[in-house]
Amino acid sequence: MKIKIPNYLTIGRIIIVPIFVFAFYLPGFYGDLIPFVLFLVASFTDFLDGLLARMFKEESKLGELLDPIADKIIVATALILLVMDGTIRNYEVIAAIIILTREILISGLREFLAKGQIKLPVSNLAKLKTFLQMFSIALLLTGETGNKLINFQDYNAQTIGMLLLWLSAFLTLYTGYDYLRKGIDHAISEDNKN
Repeated sequence: MKIKIPNYLTIGRIIIVPIFVFAFYLPGFYGDLIPFVLFLVASFTDFLDGLLARMFKEESKLGELLDPIADKIIVATALILLVMDGTIRNYEVIAAIIILTREILISGLREFLAKGQIKLPVSNLAKLKTFLQMFSIALLLTGETGNKLINFQDYNAQTIGMLLLWLSAFLTLYTGYDYLRKGIDHAISEDNKN
C-alpha cells in the first residue's frame, strides 16, 4: 500500500509526541521554546494534512483513522503535562477536563455513527474551537519565556493562554452538545425503527 503525503504528516504528528514529552522536561529557556515549537509544528501539520488531502484528492481510510487519534494524543499530552507542572491548576483544571471529555465523547459518537454510515461533519464553530484550543495551549507551553515576551500590564502569555483555554472550553461544551444531540437523535430514530 502506498502511503500518501497527508498520512506521512499525520504519522509525523504522532512521532512528535514522545519528543515533545522529553523536551517539556528540559530546564529553562529550551524547556519553554522546544515544546512550544513542536506543538506549533504538530498543530500546523494537522491543518496541512487535511488541506493537502482535499487539494490533491488523497483522502484515505488510514488518514481518516489516524488523523483524529493524532490530534487527541498531542492535545491530551500537552494538557496533562501542563496540569502536572502546575501551569494549569486549581479551578483551571476544569477547562482541561471539559476539553478532554469532549474529545472522548466525539470519538465515541463518531464510532457509533460510523456503524450507520453517518458522518459527523466539523462545523465552523468547532474549527474555531480547535484553533483557540491549540493557540491557548501553545501560549501556556511558553512558560516564563513567554511571560517575558508577552507582558501587557496584568496580561502575560500565561494569563492570555488561560483565558483562551476557558473560551475554547466553553465552545467545546457548545459544539459537543450539538454533536451529542445529533447522535442521540440518530440513536432514537434507529430505536424507533425496531
